[in-house]
Amino acid sequence: MDRFRMIFQYFQSNSESVMNGICGLLALASVKMYTCFDFSCPCLPQYNMAYGLGIMFIPPITLFLCGLILNRQSLVMLEEWRRPQGRRKKDLAVIRYMCSSIIQRAMVAPIVWIVVTLLDGKCLICAFSGSVDPEKFVGFANTSPVQVQQLLAKVPCKDDELMRNNTSRKAVSRYLRCWSQALGWSILLILIVAAFLTRWLRPCFNQATLLQARHWSNYIDIEQKIFEETCCEHSRLFAHKCILHFFKSMQQEIKLHSFNLPREGEGAEGEEGLLQGITDQDQVNKLLKMWYYDKPPLDVSQVTQR
Repeated sequence: MDRFRMIFQYFQSNSESVMNGICGLLALASVKMYTCFDFSCPCLPQYNMAYGLGIMFIPPITLFLCGLILNRQSLVMLEEWRRPQGRRKKDLAVIRYMCSSIIQRAMVAPIVWIVVTLLDGKCLICAFSGSVDPEKFVGFANTSPVQVQQLLAKVPCKDDELMRNNTSRKAVSRYLRCWSQALGWSILLILIVAAFLTRWLRPCFNQATLLQARHWSNYIDIEQKIFEETCCEHSRLFAHKCILHFFKSMQQEIKLHSFNLPREGEGAEGEEGLLQGITDQDQVNKLLKMWYYDKPPLDVSQVTQR
């Protein structure tokens, strides 16, 4: 149990590292999902583009939403953005930093999926085989426009009887795969160059503002965790006190059933101090409401003076 507690505390105190790990796992899962996926193009002019583009973009949207859901800071950022002003001002720079950090992590898995599909080429061949100019390929010279569209739609299906002996099928497939791979490598190169420039040009900007935004972003996350832990501890103590009060009020009934009663005050030491005078549900609700609507300012000296 101690080991599990240490691991849990590590995850709580290193949420940024945990989110980086989750993003990496989502990226690996996206590659594994694509390699295990049985891609079957319908080879019909009306459905090829919808199927190919759907396979290329719908899973990335799903992975992006999963990245947002799994990122704990998404909820923290929304709460910070939507909360009332109260006595603590809201720093838009911190909210922007949290938002950009969340989106960057959530975009890793979708980008990996799109790049992998483009490098493989099957999705683009299925989606755009009917959009190829047939005049560039000699195998479609003596056919009617309707037959050309049917043949082009069947380019992804190499086992089809109409395309099995067609000499232009491999040419069209190779042509589209080259475009797909070129587009995939271009996107990958642009992302690497953008990451390189961001990494090396960041010191040229105001580092103090960035450090402040990062610090208060971590503070908001840690404050929310500590508040939840404190609420859990208070709930446990409050429930304990309510149960003791119940048994105290039932002393006569318990005596009738010959139960042994605890000594007066036993087991309740220090609870008044820990509960700090909170004795009913309305007081608890009032404090939680005050915390949400009127958060204390980030100035400990004011609290000490009071």
